[in-house]
Amino acid sequence: MALLLSTEKSFLSQSSELLKDYLAISKFKVVAMLVLTAWVGLALAPDVGRGVFVQLASLLGIGLLSAAAAVINHVVDSEIDSKMARTRHRPVAKGRLSKQHALSFAAVIGVLGFIMLMVWANTLTAILTLFALVGYAFIYTSFLKRATPQNIVIGGLAGAMPPLLGWVSETGHMAAAPWLLVMIIFTWTPPHFWALAIARKSDYERAKIPMLPVTHGIEFCKTCVVGYSILLALVCVLPYLIGMSGLIYLLGASVLNAIFIYKALKLKIAPKDDTAMDLFRFSIVHLMLLFIALFIDKWLVL
Repeated sequence: MALLLSTEKSFLSQSSELLKDYLAISKFKVVAMLVLTAWVGLALAPDVGRGVFVQLASLLGIGLLSAAAAVINHVVDSEIDSKMARTRHRPVAKGRLSKQHALSFAAVIGVLGFIMLMVWANTLTAILTLFALVGYAFIYTSFLKRATPQNIVIGGLAGAMPPLLGWVSETGHMAAAPWLLVMIIFTWTPPHFWALAIARKSDYERAKIPMLPVTHGIEFCKTCVVGYSILLALVCVLPYLIGMSGLIYLLGASVLNAIFIYKALKLKIAPKDDTAMDLFRFSIVHLMLLFIALFIDKWLVL
């Protein structure tokens, strides 16, 4: 009996660790943020009378394809990940999951996500989401990341697509309004990622990745972070200017972007050891609260 209980506990422990590894290579937290922005894009779209189940299935399909892209990123970057302190314990880099198992997992969830979008959304959403997967998993990860210090600027478009995907899943066609949401994430991505790159410069040097702080120096990169932070504040005003949102969003965006610019200026003018990571962590909260403010302004304010 004791041996049976011990075996059962061991099996449950191994299963739990395996689940954690699969969630890790899926970048669950990142994908959850992407799905949040897709949900806001869906919520801001004209109401066409689709049911809640269909909407949730569409968001799940977007999330599964996004997770598949993340898994492919782990496989392609496994050698680089093994050289960097921040990523060397990732499941594929550490060898806890083989590349074959990871790619099989990516294929399963990717195909499932694509089918869900074809069935419960529409063909355009399925194709656009697939293009975003190719853009991130192959064009950015396999080429741009290793080729140019502007990698995150160019490749950031793939990660900025979810609000448009959410909108298109609801309406079946593209429009100008959701592209403003794409522009917000596209402009947010460089200062968000460059803050991390500044804090982890030695990692990127060791892995021979041409991130901006490595190729052009930390001070130049800090100046770019300030510039993009100001540009982000201006872009965030656009939804209000076209009547897509109201004063609640404008107030929230103004406060969030003021804090963002303050932290970017602090990184440039009076940095401390943890200033770059502080900006990086705040940028995640910034984007999440910004899109929540968009939703609240649209649906919860009378």
